[in-house]
Amino acid sequence: MKALALRLSGATPKELAAALWAFVYFLALLASYYVLRPIRDEMAMQVGAGALQELFSAVFLSMLVLVPVFGWLTRRFPRRRLLPWLYAFCVANLIGFYAVFETGGHPGPLLARVLYVWVSVFNLFVVSVFWSFMADLFDTEQAQRLYGFIAAGGTVGALLGPLLTAGLVRLVGAKLLMLVSAALLGLAIVAILRLRAWARHTGATGQTAPEGEEQVLAGGVWSGLGEVCRSGYLLAICAFLFSYALLSTFLYFQSAELLPRHIADSAVRTQLLAQIDLAVNVLTLLVQTAAFGRLIRRLGTRALLAAMPLVSLLGFAVFALWPVLGVLVGFGVLRRAGEYSISKPARETLFNALPAAQKYRAKNVIDTLVHRTGDTASAWMFNGLRALGWSAGQIAWLSVPLAAAWLGIALWLGTQAETLQSRRSGAV
Repeated sequence: MKALALRLSGATPKELAAALWAFVYFLALLASYYVLRPIRDEMAMQVGAGALQELFSAVFLSMLVLVPVFGWLTRRFPRRRLLPWLYAFCVANLIGFYAVFETGGHPGPLLARVLYVWVSVFNLFVVSVFWSFMADLFDTEQAQRLYGFIAAGGTVGALLGPLLTAGLVRLVGAKLLMLVSAALLGLAIVAILRLRAWARHTGATGQTAPEGEEQVLAGGVWSGLGEVCRSGYLLAICAFLFSYALLSTFLYFQSAELLPRHIADSAVRTQLLAQIDLAVNVLTLLVQTAAFGRLIRRLGTRALLAAMPLVSLLGFAVFALWPVLGVLVGFGVLRRAGEYSISKPARETLFNALPAAQKYRAKNVIDTLVHRTGDTASAWMFNGLRALGWSAGQIAWLSVPLAAAWLGIALWLGTQAETLQSRRSGAV
């Protein structure tokens, strides 16, 4: 059994426990989110596609508040000791949502909006913190061996979450699913504690006394934004993620318009959304377990970063020619699976060689504020184009040159990342 685990994970015997607990951590984290995701998307459909840009703006404003709060927390508390308390706070929020659902019955427009914003913020924030923690535990060489396996844990969780929601939503309703999500998040807290114990006893990134266990990060609450603005490398990562968010939101809005036209029943839509998530995550798991490690070692970071921009360029062109729901769903499944199995793990390796402040504060700014800036800008852009009378096909044609620009950014960033990694390897 141990030999099989070593082979599947790519870990050394010394790293195996950490790789397995990281797998469990990401599994529990994404299962918790994916239990909530179809409910969140159904909340958006209940308030109407016309209100989506307002919801995206609310998420963006929430991020503006949370980024300096996170910076203040990392300045006051050792970051690895902080993580369990952050997740415990999210558990308490979920229990609070359950109590509100229990007393109020069917969610009204206000509760639907609050839940949508909370789940969106929760998703970006907790996943960003997860990958910051991984970058703190593993160096670039370890990341290239282990991140595919660790990301596969998230995919298993992302498979489990939609299965739970699709199977239970008609039986128990949305409110009890809040407690299911909270329990899964509790398992993630256990995994964090086990990884902290491994780091103390075995060492992280070659250190016998991990830097992040007892130290805080110096600087002010907006230090992460300053780190980003001073680094061309981090600004390129911002441009890459902004482009991804821009095009993802275009695709999301197209889906939010077309799906209610074809399916009127709310529970059926929620079930279909869960089934789409299931298809995405089955495909993602296959790529992560069978191909990611080989691909990044053989093709390098640049090729993997360029893969999804190229798929997006072709996918939007096809949808522009045939703007129907089936094409949109197929393109969305392929694009999301590629993002989770190839683009996301490759992008996370970009942070492993960076200092601690950039792994936590700067990365949190990029993963939350920059991501939601792209979402919000594209939300208002999409609705502006719709107000001007643009069709779905015309908006898809606009997305084609945007995807081409994203491809150029990916190639440049990949070259810089490989150069940086080579310099660090040569200096060791």
